[in-house]
Parts: sequence; structure tokens; C-alpha cells
Amino acid sequence: MKIAHAFAVAFAGSLIAAAASNTEPGRPTMTLAKPEAVGFSSERLGRLHDLIQQEIDRKQLAGAVTILARHGKVVDYRTYGQRDMSTHAPMTKDVIFRDYSMTKPVTGVAMMILYEEGKWLPTDPIDKYIPEFAHLKVFKGLDADGKMILADPDHAPTLRELMSHSAGFSYGSGHTVVDAMYHDKKVMQSAKLQEMIDKLADIPLNYQPGKGWTYSVSMDIEGYIVEKLSGKTLPEFMHDRIFVPLDMKDAGFFVPEDKRARFATNYRDEPQGLTPTSPGSAPTDYASQPTMPSGGGGLVSTAEDYYRFAQMLANGGELDGKRILAPATVKLMTSNHLPAALLTGDFGIGQHIMRPGFGYGFNCAVVFDPPEANLPDGKGTFFWDGAAGTWFWVDPTNDIVFVSMIQRMGGRDNHSLQYRSHATVYQALVDPSK
Repeated sequence: MKIAHAFAVAFAGSLIAAAASNTEPGRPTMTLAKPEAVGFSSERLGRLHDLIQQEIDRKQLAGAVTILARHGKVVDYRTYGQRDMSTHAPMTKDVIFRDYSMTKPVTGVAMMILYEEGKWLPTDPIDKYIPEFAHLKVFKGLDADGKMILADPDHAPTLRELMSHSAGFSYGSGHTVVDAMYHDKKVMQSAKLQEMIDKLADIPLNYQPGKGWTYSVSMDIEGYIVEKLSGKTLPEFMHDRIFVPLDMKDAGFFVPEDKRARFATNYRDEPQGLTPTSPGSAPTDYASQPTMPSGGGGLVSTAEDYYRFAQMLANGGELDGKRILAPATVKLMTSNHLPAALLTGDFGIGQHIMRPGFGYGFNCAVVFDPPEANLPDGKGTFFWDGAAGTWFWVDPTNDIVFVSMIQRMGGRDNHSLQYRSHATVYQALVDPSK
């Protein structure tokens, strides 16, 4: 009886300890390592904390969660501000955020899983997998009557060009006649991915494949290709091949009812201050599995979920004994795939300007020559961000992973804050040799 009692006490203690650490029994912990153990200065990391807190104090942000790791050890994991400003609900580590375009690297990994299975090659024409694109035309201008002049593509756009935003597609966010067609046809409001593809098949490319860079629906097209090549829906494929192996417990394309209390209120930066976005604003209210899952911007996750994804990439495709990709595949995905002719400063989105030293891989930006790009990151750093201000980066040279989740649409300094966070992280790395 004494042995049984002792066992019961010990077992209960283990459960209490697990609950206290905000983990589940058997789930890897996010125990913090001392920053100095991996070359960071605890004192100088205070500048990162100040940077985020000042944004909140100035009411530029409602809240934030940040995670910083080096050599696979989390050295800084903090919450700031509020999940909801009207109720003053505090930000917590288990809050679920809208990833928006941080979905793109996840879709890239889904594509690379299928690449490893021999199901596609970067040089393959897109129409090999999407016959509807076999007769795409290229916009050449307007004639005297204001009608579009169309030309045949010099070559069929390839998957490499699709995954590096250089195939000629758009989001419709520009001011060209082609962009207007994206709005008229409501491409991103399609009920299903097949409907989206059918609409795109009737819209010309903005330029000859490989001759420009435009942020675009390319990764939504990839989501359709993932479905065709895998025989699963995009949510099913990501769940089975990425989320479950990586223990990304809250990642998905919607927020179930039993998790809604943890869903961050989203805000828009308006002249009068941060204003909640309407519950049903684009792409959905995230209440149910979407009929058109967006590989370009549909995911939600916690900061820890996304950290686990990013750390997998930093580890060369593996986390906690679960291998998603081979190191060579991660390297292929995260290397620059844009020619020098596009790295001129003429193309980009926001402050992400394609320029010498700064290019684009498959579904992520790549800093392949940091001094030339005027950045402090290590060579080979890759990253991206989302419309609600979230951002992450992986620095393979310094073995750093950083994830920041916020909830602000249209922030006047979303990109600026992202780059300032790079500055405050690297100034705290005082002994890179460790």
C-alpha cells in the first residue's frame, strides 16, 4: 500500500509539474536556456524587449509573442500586451494567431515533400500539372482602342518560376489591366481551388515568365498542385505530413469552437488607432474548414507551433526525431532562385526589395550576401511575414531562429519593426563562437 501511495503521489506530482509548465505529459518542453550559454547577452536582449513594449505603449500594437532560439535552445520566450483590447484579456503563450502569408513557407515544405517523392521538378512547366494553363498568354499592352495586346510566352512558366514569384501571376494588388481582371473575376473569393484555377486560366500573365517579380497567387496555385499530386486536400496533407509529426497542435486552416477563446482579436491600423477587423473579414472567420484552403495565406497557429516548424528547417528538416525533409532539400528550398537581372531594386513588396544580396527561394526570401543587402543576418538567412504583422527568420550561419506573432493589419511600420527586431537580436549576440 505504501508503494502504491508513493507511486500515486509521484504520478500526481508529475501531472502538476506538467500543468505548471504549460505542457502536456510527453510533450517536449520549451524550457529556457540561459542566453549566455549560446552567446547572447541577457542585458542586451532587453533592447528587443523594449522595442516590442514601446510599440504597445504607443498603442501601435495590441500584443505580441516572441520566441528566440540558438542551437535549438530557446533563450527568450515572452508575451506582451493583450490578446483583446476591449476585454483587456492578456496575451498568453497559447494564443492562436492568423499566419496569413507565413503560410507560404509551409506550403513550400508541402511541395518539397512531394519533390522528394519524385513527383515534380523545378524545371517542369506548370501546365504539366495544370492543363488549364496550357494556353496562358502574356499581356503586352493596349492598342489604340484600349484592347489588350496579348502574346505567347517565350517559354511555358515553370514550377521554379511559380515558387519564386517570377512566373507572371499577380494578387491583383497592382494598377495594371491584368490586376483589374483579378478583381473583376474575384480570383481569391473563389469557392474552391478548381474555380480559382479556371479563373486564372483566362487571365494573362503580367510579363514574360522569369522577366519580373510580383508577389502573387503562386502559392495558392501550389496548394492546388499539392492536392493533385498527393490525392489529399491541402489541409489533410499538411496535417498528416507536417503538423502531426512536428507536434503543431493548434496549426490548421480554422479555429475549432473549443479553441475560439484563445484566438487573437485582429486589428487594423486606422488613423483613429487600432480598430478590430470585422469577424468575417478576408479570408474567412476561421470558424470551419474552408472550401478553398489558401496555400498563400490561410493558416492559423500559435507562436510555438510556428517555432517548431521553423526549428525543423533550421535543423535541416528534422525535429525531435521526426524527419520532414532532407538537408539538401531544405537547402534547395531556401537558396536564391532569382537571376541577377531581377535583383536590381526594381521589384519587391514593402521593404522586401529584391536587390544584390537579397533574393527569393521557394516560398521564402533569402539573404545570400548580408553585407551587400545591408543586413546583420548570417549568410543564407531565410524568412517571411504575414499581413497581420507576424514574422519569422532562420539564420543557418549563426543557427538562430526567431518568431514573432502580432495581430495588426496594415501597420505603417510592420516591415520596419521586423527589420528593427533583426537589429536588436544581432546586437545581443556578443559571442557568436559559442
